[in-house]
Amino acid sequence: MAADTLRPCPRRSPPLEPYASGMLPVGDGHSIYWETSGNPSGKPALYLHGGPGGGLRPGYRSRFDPEKYLIIGFDQRGCGHSRPLATHDETTLATNTTQHLIADIEALRTHLGVPRWLVNGVSWGTTLALAYAQAHPSHVSAVVLAATSLSTPECVEWITETVGCLFPAEWEAFRSAAAPRPGQRLVDAYYDLLTSADPQVRIQAAAAWMAWEDAHVSMGSPYIRKEYDPEWRQVFATLVVHYWKNAGFLSPTALRDGMPTLHGIPGVLIQGKLDVSSPAGVAWDLHKAWPGSQFVLVDDEGHGGPKMIQAMTAAFTELA
Repeated sequence: MAADTLRPCPRRSPPLEPYASGMLPVGDGHSIYWETSGNPSGKPALYLHGGPGGGLRPGYRSRFDPEKYLIIGFDQRGCGHSRPLATHDETTLATNTTQHLIADIEALRTHLGVPRWLVNGVSWGTTLALAYAQAHPSHVSAVVLAATSLSTPECVEWITETVGCLFPAEWEAFRSAAAPRPGQRLVDAYYDLLTSADPQVRIQAAAAWMAWEDAHVSMGSPYIRKEYDPEWRQVFATLVVHYWKNAGFLSPTALRDGMPTLHGIPGVLIQGKLDVSSPAGVAWDLHKAWPGSQFVLVDDEGHGGPKMIQAMTAAFTELA
């Protein structure tokens, strides 16, 4: 189970527009936005975006060969074009959990008449992809993960507390903006701020959270956006903190314990060696517990980058 080297791959497809889209009511007052592109008769592939709360970005479509794949994406509850947004009705956070998202994926699969699909997750989307695949392995033909991120208490502590030793000035500003009570976790302090009744408190907390995101994700990644749409920024921060505060709504060992359910399903795990947000050891441990899976390590990238995108495109080509 040695790490694969980065393989040559075909060029990404040109920009691709959806040929169908819609809003799917999924209960609890939520409706999720979905879209399809590529070949309606092709191999179904589901893309799960990061965050939580990152929403769809058009570039994901061009990673798949549009002649070979039926490409499916959706905005997870509370973000993107899905409604209501987490910041518009915070009472809906109670019905925004990993288990709800898994049910939404199944509702979408049924709605689109897809028997089995390749599941592709990026960053937080890897947690959701693993949780979904373990819950419904008979509906999954393959899994491709990039920048594997788990939301265990250990991982949340790392990304909000421990990794601050690599970015001391940025972490000090991050901590100061939260002003945690003695013994309070930073993620809990930010949850209090981001769900405050005071809009200005929420805005300032979201800005501080995104500044910290930029600091640690910047390692080895050329794609750091310093300017964010204010609404997107607040939705993103609110949902990330909601899920991290609750450890992804999974037990600390749930995904690792569930790896035997994926045996026999092809898997590819693509990781940046410079990823301090989601250290490569997490993906490596999952790879070792997944017979037949492939582990691709990109030496000079972090939490995403063009070479990791190339590796994803290569994996989709092989699995087509």
